[in-house]
Amino acid sequence: MKKYRWISVCMAVLAVLLLASCGGRRDSGNLFPSVKEEERTVNLFSPMEKTDPDAENVARTAADLTIAMAEERLGVNVAYRTYTAEDYKDKTYDEVAMDRARNDMDDLYLLNPDTVRALGVEGKLADLSGLDGAKNLRDIIITANTVNGKLVAIPQEVVAYGLFVNVDMFKQYGLELPNTPEEFLECCRVFQENGIETPIGANRWWLECFAFALGYADLYNGGDTGAEIAALNSGEARYSDYMRPGFEFLRTLIDEGYVDAERALVSEAIEAEGPDFLAQKTPIVIAYWGAANSETGYGKTDFDMKVIGFPSSRGQMPVMPMTGWGVGVNAEHKEDALEVMNIITSDEALQLYSATNRVISPSKNVKVDCVPALELLNNRIEEGVYVLGSNAGMNVEQWGNTCLIVRELLGGASVEECMASFDKLQDAALNK
Repeated sequence: MKKYRWISVCMAVLAVLLLASCGGRRDSGNLFPSVKEEERTVNLFSPMEKTDPDAENVARTAADLTIAMAEERLGVNVAYRTYTAEDYKDKTYDEVAMDRARNDMDDLYLLNPDTVRALGVEGKLADLSGLDGAKNLRDIIITANTVNGKLVAIPQEVVAYGLFVNVDMFKQYGLELPNTPEEFLECCRVFQENGIETPIGANRWWLECFAFALGYADLYNGGDTGAEIAALNSGEARYSDYMRPGFEFLRTLIDEGYVDAERALVSEAIEAEGPDFLAQKTPIVIAYWGAANSETGYGKTDFDMKVIGFPSSRGQMPVMPMTGWGVGVNAEHKEDALEVMNIITSDEALQLYSATNRVISPSKNVKVDCVPALELLNNRIEEGVYVLGSNAGMNVEQWGNTCLIVRELLGGASVEECMASFDKLQDAALNK
């Protein structure tokens, strides 16, 4: 009996201690403290989910490596919410991303240039200029992603477009690699006279790069870029005046048969023109930097391939649009998302990303050796010679709109009709 009485006393004492403890922590409904803190989560919306370890998807792997770095250092979990055409039926990725960002459904978004501008104008993206990595960005990044004085997106790579050329075929016909529009047209003439019916393999997406190179060569490499853009945004200058030379050049390519307009209008990138280029039936195609590294693109050819800029009054001109990471201004986990951004845009993370993908880094401190085929294009970029294919500081979105108007040209529209389309877009932007 003494034994059981002692147990009863001990239990009573324990109960009193527990009650006293609970009285000092009235904010908790638990008798015992939680051993594990609530997990911090950042919701990320992007076109693809985390990579299957066995999948050969270098671009996705590079991004995942930097996300994993942030997760480990911050103790957060980045939850991937992804777009698939099957889930969203007829809606494009851009349409879905816009809808989700407008409704504050995620924290971190991977955005295309036109979406960056639209959401930036609407005030739906947080200002990233205070991040540590923002201090190391190339000027081009800040220019292309600043809306109303706020840096609203930062990419992990700078995408550069160029002309992929079969150097062996140029040498076969005694041709030098072209620098100016006139030299380029002469090369096409010689190829055609020697039985190459269509010298330029094209698709419905990237012919716009010719228009950017010819139209904006002086704007970005000549005078006061800021003043010229301000004149465009005020209506004092017209986008159509800048774009006219490029569209007249494209009209010449079509009229001379150097580009197959009917085929280009319905062709997807690389799928249509790639086989002929690899088979050495077409000497010139248009593609982006990463295609020179990838065996699914042009990373393994049986001939000497070089990537050069588009012809312009200032010589070979790289064209550079870019995607970017943005944080929702009203994101549920905004502070954690900004911390993740601080890690993945650091020089250390960007060095890892760029070395994995062999791409141009947005940081001026990160240098990565490129494959020999890209050296000519890279040299121009390192010299600071390029034009932007997207610029969030312009009140008319560039990349997507110009692509659509080029398709009008491919479909039979005149240059004047195409210029009227630019004027209509500018007038709509001025009247908002």
